Amino acid sequence: MTVISKEQLKHWRESLQLARQQIADAYQANPQAKTLLQQHSRVLDQLLRDLWRSYALPASVSLIAVGGYGRGDMFPQSDIDLLILMPENSDSQLQTAVESLIGTLWDIGLNIGHSVRTLQECLDEAKLDVTIMTNLLEARWLTGQRQTFSGLMQSLHTQLDQARFFAEKLREQQIRHAKFHDTAYNLEPNIKESPGGLRDLHMILWVAQSQGLGNDWNDLVHAGLLNRSQASQLKRHERLLQNLRIRLHLLAKRREDRLVFDFQNTLAEQMGYKTTAQKRASEQLMQGFYRSARAIMIENEVLLKRMHARVSPPTEAPSVIDQDFTLSQGLLNAQMPDLFQRKPEAILRCFQLLQQHPAITGFSATLVRALQDAQP
Repeated sequence: MTVISKEQLKHWRESLQLARQQIADAYQANPQAKTLLQQHSRVLDQLLRDLWRSYALPASVSLIAVGGYGRGDMFPQSDIDLLILMPENSDSQLQTAVESLIGTLWDIGLNIGHSVRTLQECLDEAKLDVTIMTNLLEARWLTGQRQTFSGLMQSLHTQLDQARFFAEKLREQQIRHAKFHDTAYNLEPNIKESPGGLRDLHMILWVAQSQGLGNDWNDLVHAGLLNRSQASQLKRHERLLQNLRIRLHLLAKRREDRLVFDFQNTLAEQMGYKTTAQKRASEQLMQGFYRSARAIMIENEVLLKRMHARVSPPTEAPSVIDQDFTLSQGLLNAQMPDLFQRKPEAILRCFQLLQQHPAITGFSATLVRALQDAQP
Protein backbone atom coordinates (compact mmCIF):
# COMPACT_ATOMS: atom_id res chain seq x y z
CA MET A 1 0.00 0.00 0.00
CA THR A 2 1.31 3.44 -0.94
CA VAL A 3 2.20 5.68 2.01
CA ILE A 4 2.30 9.43 1.41
CA SER A 5 4.66 11.33 3.71
CA LYS A 6 3.65 14.43 5.65
CA GLU A 7 6.24 16.37 3.66
CA GLN A 8 4.67 15.32 0.36
CA LEU A 9 1.19 16.23 1.60
CA LYS A 10 2.49 19.62 2.74
CA HIS A 11 4.12 20.19 -0.66
CA TRP A 12 0.93 19.40 -2.57
CA ARG A 13 -1.21 21.50 -0.22
CA GLU A 14 1.08 24.53 -0.47
CA SER A 15 1.47 24.15 -4.24
CA LEU A 16 -2.31 24.13 -4.64
CA GLN A 17 -2.75 27.19 -2.42
CA LEU A 18 -0.04 29.10 -4.29
CA ALA A 19 -1.44 28.20 -7.72
CA ARG A 20 -4.94 29.25 -6.70
CA GLN A 21 -3.68 32.55 -5.29
CA GLN A 22 -1.74 33.25 -8.48
CA ILE A 23 -4.85 32.54 -10.57
CA ALA A 24 -6.94 34.84 -8.36
CA ASP A 25 -4.32 37.62 -8.55
CA ALA A 26 -4.15 37.32 -12.34
CA TYR A 27 -7.94 37.54 -12.50
CA GLN A 28 -8.06 40.68 -10.34
CA ALA A 29 -5.52 42.30 -12.68
CA ASN A 30 -7.35 41.19 -15.83
CA PRO A 31 -10.84 39.84 -15.03
CA GLN A 32 -11.46 37.27 -17.76
CA ALA A 33 -13.85 34.62 -16.46
CA LYS A 34 -13.07 31.96 -19.05
CA THR A 35 -9.33 32.30 -18.41
CA LEU A 36 -9.72 31.74 -14.66
CA LEU A 37 -12.03 28.75 -15.11
CA GLN A 38 -9.68 27.09 -17.59
CA GLN A 39 -6.51 27.84 -15.60
CA HIS A 40 -8.06 26.46 -12.42
CA SER A 41 -9.09 23.30 -14.27
CA ARG A 42 -5.58 22.84 -15.69
CA VAL A 43 -3.97 23.24 -12.26
CA LEU A 44 -6.29 20.59 -10.83
CA ASP A 45 -5.70 18.29 -13.81
CA GLN A 46 -1.94 18.36 -13.23
CA LEU A 47 -2.20 17.95 -9.46
CA LEU A 48 -4.55 14.97 -9.75
CA ARG A 49 -2.30 13.29 -12.32
CA ASP A 50 0.70 13.75 -10.01
CA LEU A 51 -1.19 12.18 -7.11
CA TRP A 52 -2.39 9.34 -9.32
CA ARG A 53 1.17 8.52 -10.35
CA SER A 54 2.27 8.53 -6.70
CA TYR A 55 -0.24 5.79 -5.93
CA ALA A 56 0.89 3.63 -8.86
CA LEU A 57 -2.63 2.32 -9.42
CA PRO A 58 -3.11 -0.47 -11.98
CA ALA A 59 -3.47 0.53 -15.63
CA SER A 60 -7.01 -0.90 -15.61
CA VAL A 61 -8.27 1.99 -13.44
CA SER A 62 -9.25 5.42 -14.83
CA LEU A 63 -9.66 8.86 -13.28
CA ILE A 64 -12.44 10.87 -14.92
CA ALA A 65 -13.53 14.49 -14.42
CA VAL A 66 -17.33 14.81 -14.47
CA GLY A 67 -19.92 17.54 -13.98
CA GLY A 68 -18.67 21.11 -13.89
CA TYR A 69 -15.07 19.96 -13.62
CA GLY A 70 -15.59 17.76 -16.66
CA ARG A 71 -16.65 20.74 -18.78
CA GLY A 72 -13.80 22.86 -17.38
CA ASP A 73 -15.97 25.28 -15.36
CA MET A 74 -13.91 25.33 -12.16
CA PHE A 75 -14.93 28.32 -10.08
CA PRO A 76 -12.66 29.20 -7.13
CA GLN A 77 -14.70 27.29 -4.53
CA SER A 78 -16.48 24.73 -6.70
CA ASP A 79 -16.58 21.07 -5.73
CA ILE A 80 -14.32 18.82 -7.80
CA ASP A 81 -16.47 16.04 -9.24
CA LEU A 82 -14.57 12.84 -9.98
CA LEU A 83 -15.36 9.34 -11.19
CA ILE A 84 -12.91 6.54 -10.52
CA LEU A 85 -13.66 3.96 -13.18
CA MET A 86 -12.84 0.51 -11.83
CA PRO A 87 -12.30 -2.82 -13.57
CA GLU A 88 -14.82 -5.60 -13.01
CA ASN A 89 -14.13 -7.77 -9.95
CA SER A 90 -11.50 -5.48 -8.39
CA ASP A 91 -9.81 -6.93 -5.29
CA SER A 92 -9.77 -5.50 -1.77
CA GLN A 93 -6.20 -4.25 -2.17
CA LEU A 94 -7.20 -2.00 -5.08
CA GLN A 95 -10.28 -0.76 -3.24
CA THR A 96 -8.14 0.13 -0.22
CA ALA A 97 -5.68 2.02 -2.43
CA VAL A 98 -8.52 4.02 -4.00
CA GLU A 99 -9.92 4.87 -0.55
CA SER A 100 -6.47 6.06 0.50
CA LEU A 101 -6.19 8.24 -2.62
CA ILE A 102 -9.55 9.86 -1.90
CA GLY A 103 -8.46 10.58 1.67
CA THR A 104 -5.29 12.22 0.39
CA LEU A 105 -7.30 14.47 -1.92
CA TRP A 106 -9.22 15.76 1.08
CA ASP A 107 -6.03 16.12 3.14
CA ILE A 108 -4.47 18.53 0.65
CA GLY A 109 -7.53 20.77 0.61
CA LEU A 110 -9.64 19.57 -2.33
CA ASN A 111 -13.43 19.54 -1.93
CA ILE A 112 -14.16 16.28 -3.69
CA GLY A 113 -17.43 14.88 -4.92
CA HIS A 114 -16.57 11.36 -6.01
CA SER A 115 -18.02 8.07 -7.15
CA VAL A 116 -16.27 4.73 -7.63
CA ARG A 117 -17.95 2.53 -10.25
CA THR A 118 -17.33 -0.03 -12.95
CA LEU A 119 -18.36 0.69 -16.53
CA GLN A 120 -21.51 -1.41 -16.17
CA GLU A 121 -22.41 0.24 -12.88
CA CYS A 122 -22.13 3.64 -14.57
CA LEU A 123 -24.50 2.56 -17.32
CA ASP A 124 -26.96 1.01 -14.86
CA GLU A 125 -26.98 4.09 -12.61
CA ALA A 126 -27.32 6.46 -15.57
CA LYS A 127 -30.49 4.62 -16.64
CA LEU A 128 -32.02 5.20 -13.22
CA ASP A 129 -30.83 8.73 -12.43
CA VAL A 130 -30.86 11.60 -14.91
CA THR A 131 -28.37 13.54 -12.74
CA ILE A 132 -25.80 10.77 -13.12
CA MET A 133 -26.49 10.63 -16.86
CA THR A 134 -25.96 14.40 -17.08
CA ASN A 135 -22.68 14.27 -15.15
CA LEU A 136 -21.39 11.49 -17.38
CA LEU A 137 -22.32 13.37 -20.56
CA GLU A 138 -19.73 15.97 -19.52
CA ALA A 139 -17.09 13.40 -18.55
CA ARG A 140 -13.46 14.09 -19.44
CA TRP A 141 -10.62 11.58 -19.19
CA LEU A 142 -7.75 12.60 -16.90
CA THR A 143 -5.48 9.59 -16.52
CA GLY A 144 -5.42 5.79 -16.38
CA GLN A 145 -7.13 3.34 -18.74
CA ARG A 146 -8.43 5.35 -21.69
CA GLN A 147 -10.03 2.52 -23.65
CA THR A 148 -12.54 1.78 -20.88
CA PHE A 149 -13.50 5.45 -20.75
CA SER A 150 -14.06 5.53 -24.51
CA GLY A 151 -16.22 2.42 -24.24
CA LEU A 152 -18.25 4.03 -21.48
CA MET A 153 -18.96 7.15 -23.53
CA GLN A 154 -19.96 5.14 -26.61
CA SER A 155 -22.30 2.92 -24.59
CA LEU A 156 -23.74 5.92 -22.77
CA HIS A 157 -24.76 7.67 -25.98
CA THR A 158 -26.14 4.41 -27.40
CA GLN A 159 -28.48 3.87 -24.44
CA LEU A 160 -29.50 7.53 -24.04
CA ASP A 161 -33.21 8.05 -24.71
CA GLN A 162 -33.38 11.63 -26.00
CA ALA A 163 -37.09 12.16 -25.36
CA ARG A 164 -36.92 10.75 -21.83
CA PHE A 165 -33.78 12.74 -21.04
CA PHE A 166 -35.50 15.94 -22.19
CA ALA A 167 -38.63 15.24 -20.14
CA GLU A 168 -36.69 14.44 -16.97
CA LYS A 169 -34.38 17.45 -17.29
CA LEU A 170 -37.34 19.74 -17.95
CA ARG A 171 -39.07 18.44 -14.83
CA GLU A 172 -35.87 18.94 -12.88
CA GLN A 173 -35.70 22.57 -14.08
CA GLN A 174 -39.35 23.19 -13.21
CA ILE A 175 -38.77 21.96 -9.65
CA ARG A 176 -35.65 24.12 -9.33
CA HIS A 177 -37.45 27.22 -10.63
CA ALA A 178 -40.34 26.62 -8.23
CA LYS A 179 -37.93 26.89 -5.28
CA PHE A 180 -37.36 30.49 -6.35
CA HIS A 181 -41.07 31.17 -7.06
CA ASP A 182 -40.39 30.96 -10.82
CA THR A 183 -38.76 34.38 -10.92
CA ALA A 184 -35.28 35.82 -11.28
CA TYR A 185 -36.31 38.95 -9.40
CA ASN A 186 -35.42 37.85 -5.88
CA LEU A 187 -33.64 40.31 -3.60
CA GLU A 188 -30.71 37.92 -3.11
CA PRO A 189 -30.80 35.79 -6.27
CA ASN A 190 -28.74 32.64 -6.65
CA ILE A 191 -26.41 33.18 -9.62
CA LYS A 192 -26.23 29.46 -10.32
CA GLU A 193 -29.66 28.03 -9.46
CA SER A 194 -32.21 30.87 -9.83
CA PRO A 195 -34.34 31.15 -12.99
CA GLY A 196 -32.13 32.89 -15.53
CA GLY A 197 -28.98 31.70 -13.75
CA LEU A 198 -26.03 29.68 -14.97
CA ARG A 199 -27.91 26.41 -14.52
CA ASP A 200 -30.45 27.52 -17.15
CA LEU A 201 -27.57 27.93 -19.60
CA HIS A 202 -26.20 24.51 -18.64
CA MET A 203 -29.67 23.07 -19.23
CA ILE A 204 -29.68 24.26 -22.85
CA LEU A 205 -26.28 22.74 -23.54
CA TRP A 206 -27.08 19.44 -21.78
CA VAL A 207 -30.12 18.92 -23.98
CA ALA A 208 -28.18 19.97 -27.07
CA GLN A 209 -25.42 17.52 -26.19
CA SER A 210 -27.92 14.71 -25.63
CA GLN A 211 -29.25 15.32 -29.16
CA GLY A 212 -25.80 15.42 -30.76
CA LEU A 213 -26.02 19.15 -31.52
CA GLY A 214 -22.77 20.11 -29.79
CA ASN A 215 -21.76 21.51 -26.43
CA ASP A 216 -21.20 25.25 -26.89
CA TRP A 217 -22.97 28.29 -28.33
CA ASN A 218 -21.06 28.19 -31.61
CA ASP A 219 -22.21 24.60 -32.12
CA LEU A 220 -25.81 25.75 -31.69
CA VAL A 221 -25.26 28.38 -34.39
CA HIS A 222 -24.02 25.66 -36.75
CA ALA A 223 -27.04 23.53 -35.82
CA GLY A 224 -29.36 26.37 -36.83
CA LEU A 225 -30.77 26.92 -33.34
CA LEU A 226 -29.18 30.35 -32.89
CA ASN A 227 -27.90 33.06 -35.18
CA ARG A 228 -24.53 34.67 -34.49
CA SER A 229 -26.04 37.74 -32.87
CA GLN A 230 -28.11 35.63 -30.46
CA ALA A 231 -25.09 33.49 -29.59
CA SER A 232 -23.03 36.63 -28.96
CA GLN A 233 -25.69 37.96 -26.59
CA LEU A 234 -25.83 34.65 -24.71
CA LYS A 235 -22.06 34.67 -24.30
CA ARG A 236 -22.23 38.22 -22.91
CA HIS A 237 -24.87 37.28 -20.35
CA GLU A 238 -22.95 34.13 -19.44
CA ARG A 239 -19.76 36.16 -18.87
CA LEU A 240 -21.56 38.53 -16.52
CA LEU A 241 -22.88 35.68 -14.39
CA GLN A 242 -19.54 33.87 -14.43
CA ASN A 243 -17.70 37.02 -13.32
CA LEU A 244 -20.20 37.63 -10.53
CA ARG A 245 -19.89 34.05 -9.29
CA ILE A 246 -16.08 34.15 -9.42
CA ARG A 247 -15.99 37.40 -7.45
CA LEU A 248 -18.47 36.06 -4.91
CA HIS A 249 -16.30 32.99 -4.29
CA LEU A 250 -13.19 35.14 -3.90
CA LEU A 251 -14.92 37.59 -1.55
CA ALA A 252 -16.61 34.97 0.61
CA LYS A 253 -13.64 32.57 0.56
CA ARG A 254 -16.22 29.80 0.38
CA ARG A 255 -18.81 28.50 -2.08
CA GLU A 256 -21.32 31.36 -2.05
CA ASP A 257 -23.61 31.63 -5.07
CA ARG A 258 -26.17 34.10 -3.71
CA LEU A 259 -25.95 37.82 -4.41
CA VAL A 260 -26.38 38.57 -0.72
CA PHE A 261 -26.76 42.15 0.51
CA ASP A 262 -23.44 42.01 2.39
CA PHE A 263 -21.53 41.66 -0.88
CA GLN A 264 -23.60 43.73 -3.30
CA ASN A 265 -21.84 47.05 -2.66
CA THR A 266 -18.35 45.55 -2.93
CA LEU A 267 -19.29 43.62 -6.06
CA ALA A 268 -20.73 46.74 -7.66
CA GLU A 269 -17.49 48.61 -6.97
CA GLN A 270 -15.37 45.75 -8.34
CA MET A 271 -17.55 45.54 -11.47
CA GLY A 272 -17.04 49.25 -12.18
CA TYR A 273 -20.45 50.64 -11.22
CA LYS A 274 -20.50 54.18 -9.77
CA THR A 275 -23.09 55.66 -7.44
CA THR A 276 -24.91 58.65 -8.94
CA ALA A 277 -27.42 61.13 -7.58
CA GLN A 278 -30.19 58.98 -9.08
CA LYS A 279 -29.02 55.45 -8.33
CA ARG A 280 -26.69 53.54 -6.04
CA ALA A 281 -23.97 51.41 -7.60
CA SER A 282 -25.49 48.26 -6.05
CA GLU A 283 -28.85 49.04 -7.70
CA GLN A 284 -27.15 49.30 -11.08
CA LEU A 285 -25.41 45.97 -10.45
CA MET A 286 -28.67 44.23 -9.63
CA GLN A 287 -30.48 45.76 -12.59
CA GLY A 288 -27.72 44.46 -14.86
CA PHE A 289 -28.08 41.01 -13.33
CA TYR A 290 -31.87 41.01 -13.74
CA ARG A 291 -31.59 42.04 -17.40
CA SER A 292 -29.22 39.18 -18.12
CA ALA A 293 -31.33 36.70 -16.14
CA ARG A 294 -34.46 37.74 -18.02
CA ALA A 295 -32.71 37.34 -21.38
CA ILE A 296 -31.40 33.90 -20.37
CA MET A 297 -34.89 32.79 -19.31
CA ILE A 298 -36.25 33.74 -22.73
CA GLU A 299 -33.46 31.92 -24.59
CA ASN A 300 -33.89 28.91 -22.33
CA GLU A 301 -37.61 28.77 -23.18
CA VAL A 302 -37.10 29.25 -26.92
CA LEU A 303 -34.26 26.78 -27.33
CA LEU A 304 -35.81 24.08 -25.17
CA LYS A 305 -39.05 24.30 -27.15
CA ARG A 306 -37.13 24.00 -30.40
CA MET A 307 -35.16 21.00 -29.17
CA HIS A 308 -38.31 19.41 -27.75
CA ALA A 309 -39.83 19.53 -31.23
CA ARG A 310 -36.86 17.47 -32.48
CA VAL A 311 -37.63 14.54 -30.17
CA SER A 312 -41.43 14.95 -29.96
CA PRO A 313 -42.60 16.31 -33.31
CA PRO A 314 -46.30 17.19 -33.73
CA THR A 315 -48.46 14.23 -34.74
CA GLU A 316 -51.37 16.36 -35.95
CA ALA A 317 -51.67 19.38 -38.20
CA PRO A 318 -51.99 22.74 -36.38
CA SER A 319 -55.53 23.91 -35.72
CA VAL A 320 -56.46 27.39 -36.91
CA ILE A 321 -57.40 29.89 -34.19
CA ASP A 322 -58.04 32.79 -36.58
CA GLN A 323 -56.47 34.42 -39.61
CA ASP A 324 -53.29 35.25 -37.65
CA PHE A 325 -52.73 32.38 -35.20
CA THR A 326 -52.63 28.58 -35.07
CA LEU A 327 -52.41 26.08 -32.21
CA SER A 328 -50.15 23.02 -32.10
CA GLN A 329 -49.48 20.79 -29.06
CA GLY A 330 -50.98 23.48 -26.83
CA LEU A 331 -48.67 26.21 -28.13
CA LEU A 332 -49.86 29.32 -29.95
CA ASN A 333 -48.02 30.23 -33.14
CA ALA A 334 -48.25 32.98 -35.75
CA GLN A 335 -49.42 32.12 -39.25
CA MET A 336 -46.92 34.57 -40.76
CA PRO A 337 -43.30 35.05 -39.58
CA ASP A 338 -43.61 38.85 -39.99
CA LEU A 339 -47.03 39.12 -38.32
CA PHE A 340 -45.98 41.71 -35.74
CA GLN A 341 -44.35 43.90 -38.36
CA ARG A 342 -47.55 43.81 -40.42
CA LYS A 343 -49.93 44.07 -37.46
CA PRO A 344 -48.36 45.44 -34.26
CA GLU A 345 -51.74 45.17 -32.54
CA ALA A 346 -51.42 41.36 -32.82
CA ILE A 347 -48.85 41.48 -30.00
CA LEU A 348 -51.58 42.31 -27.50
CA ARG A 349 -53.98 39.83 -29.09
CA CYS A 350 -51.73 36.83 -28.58
CA PHE A 351 -51.78 37.51 -24.82
CA GLN A 352 -55.55 37.93 -24.93
CA LEU A 353 -55.87 34.56 -26.67
CA LEU A 354 -53.69 32.96 -23.99
CA GLN A 355 -56.13 34.21 -21.35
CA GLN A 356 -59.29 33.31 -23.27
CA HIS A 357 -58.47 29.78 -24.51
CA PRO A 358 -57.78 27.07 -21.88
CA ALA A 359 -56.30 24.86 -24.61
CA ILE A 360 -53.45 27.34 -25.11
CA THR A 361 -50.74 26.47 -22.58
CA GLY A 362 -48.04 28.81 -23.91
CA PHE A 363 -46.32 30.30 -26.94
CA SER A 364 -44.29 28.40 -29.52
CA ALA A 365 -40.55 29.03 -29.79
CA THR A 366 -41.16 30.90 -33.03
CA LEU A 367 -43.76 33.16 -31.43
CA VAL A 368 -41.57 33.89 -28.39
CA ARG A 369 -38.72 34.84 -30.71
CA ALA A 370 -41.05 37.05 -32.79
CA LEU A 371 -42.25 38.82 -29.64
CA GLN A 372 -38.66 39.32 -28.58
CA ASP A 373 -37.73 40.79 -31.98
CA ALA A 374 -40.77 43.10 -31.89
CA GLN A 375 -39.55 44.86 -28.75
CA PRO A 376 -38.39 48.45 -29.40
